[in-house]
Amino acid sequence: MKPIEYYNKVFSLLEDHHKWFQQSIPLIASENIPSPAVREAVVSDFGNRYAEGFPKERVYAGCKYIDEVELLCMEMMRELFGAEYADVRPVSGVNANIAVYTAFTKPYDIMMSLSIASGGHISFGKSKFFGTAGSVKNLEIEYFPFDYETMNIKVEETKAKILEMKKENKTLPKLVMFGGSVLPFPHPVKELTEFFHEHGATVCYDAAHVAGLVGGGQFQDPLKEGVDVMTVSTHKTLFGPQGGAILSKAIHQDALKKTVFPATVSNHHLHHVAGKAIALAEMLEFGKEYTKQVVTNSQALGQALNDKSFNVLGKKNGFTKSHVLIVDVSEIAFGSDIEKLLEDSNIILNRNLLPYDIKFGRHYDTTGGIRLGVQECTRLGMKTDEMKQIADFIERLVIKKEDQNKVRNDVIEFRKDFQKVHYAFQTATEAYQYLRIRA
Repeated sequence: MKPIEYYNKVFSLLEDHHKWFQQSIPLIASENIPSPAVREAVVSDFGNRYAEGFPKERVYAGCKYIDEVELLCMEMMRELFGAEYADVRPVSGVNANIAVYTAFTKPYDIMMSLSIASGGHISFGKSKFFGTAGSVKNLEIEYFPFDYETMNIKVEETKAKILEMKKENKTLPKLVMFGGSVLPFPHPVKELTEFFHEHGATVCYDAAHVAGLVGGGQFQDPLKEGVDVMTVSTHKTLFGPQGGAILSKAIHQDALKKTVFPATVSNHHLHHVAGKAIALAEMLEFGKEYTKQVVTNSQALGQALNDKSFNVLGKKNGFTKSHVLIVDVSEIAFGSDIEKLLEDSNIILNRNLLPYDIKFGRHYDTTGGIRLGVQECTRLGMKTDEMKQIADFIERLVIKKEDQNKVRNDVIEFRKDFQKVHYAFQTATEAYQYLRIRA
């Protein structure tokens, strides 16, 4: 193609994507829709500038207004999470985790976390799985004992594992990571943090998925429950642009400042810092109402899917207390097959490993589960009646095997009533409207 043809093709694909999402049901648990105000901040000139270092301590000139925005962003982050220290420079949740690993561990130290199959994030992973902790920081990983039925960490078994390691003179964990990428229920932070501190570990909580729920008062508060540091993503239940942040007690701020810059971040995507600041203002104003509806919607969708004979995990405890649901579809098809079927019908979710998949020889391409998150649908104004409708669409496709074209058309019709961002100061621009800046 000629350069102008490449140019036009890219813009055409961008517009096609926006049109598709205007007509789809977004259920990816790690995504959200930012407000028009956040989008405006992200396209500002901040995205063309550099500001290495901490506000008022830069190694670049031209940061007069950038510093003020970043200081406001940090102030709001501390207020939202009740933290003594907040660093908004990490460019992702993984980047925030790497900074924490750098601050509190040395190569070949032991870290305890969830396995990926049990809900741990790939950034917790062993080197043989190309996980970040093992591959980038050379950490050795010990897994939490995990209860499949309650979808949570086993407290007494965890203590017994540490005591057995101590008895055998094995190296104990220097860092413990609660949280993860599948977090339907609060982790036993209060029950285990003091124990880990007594055995020489620093305790971190990866709140990438539940940060908005924590800030909105709808999930456990890890910092109040005793963890030393918490990492977050800013674009999941916290509805900002893609990015990360670190929150901690003041005692750790000097170490964390240096392991963010210069250790793990150079220029830190200043337009996204501006977007984070706008999203935090929205969360402080609307977060309690929004996150309460997220949890209500998630539980309603779990119940509706269960009523339609889907095997929703965590049933014993009400399916979920967060935004996320895990459904075992192994008796129907691989999770990847369900993912593709639904995507072709404008319902967007993803396959997900089940805690027991590896035992049955299933892996990432052949998962037994799917993962659903309701945070984006909630931001579009959907409530419990719409969750029942979504469950109905999924049942029609997966169980009743209805014609995909018919269901897709019904999904498109359903979505017509949900085109604006809710829980924001200004919402005139539609959620997925393509904003053309070119002449």
